[in-house]
Amino acid sequence: MTSLDSNYLDGNAAAGELSKIFAMDVTAAEGQCANCGARKRFAEAHVYMQSPGIVARCAICQHVLLRLVSVRDRVLLDVRGMAYLSIDAARTP
Repeated sequence: MTSLDSNYLDGNAAAGELSKIFAMDVTAAEGQCANCGARKRFAEAHVYMQSPGIVARCAICQHVLLRLVSVRDRVLLDVRGMAYLSIDAARTP
């Protein structure tokens, strides 16, 4: 067991920070890991918030899916770890 295994929260923990960028609820979206191909709701990702930003990892292979950092008046978002992120617009208010 690595230190990553016990220090994560689920993807819902990133909802507040992600809502600053996305109008829709990203935690309910389905995404595909670009590394292993696993398809899961973002809420199932392992989220690490102990660093200066947020890191979301695949629940299956631990590949980095998303990085989000706020620096002064900028928000930096890296989602290259996901092959896609699909949001059901019909289910959003």
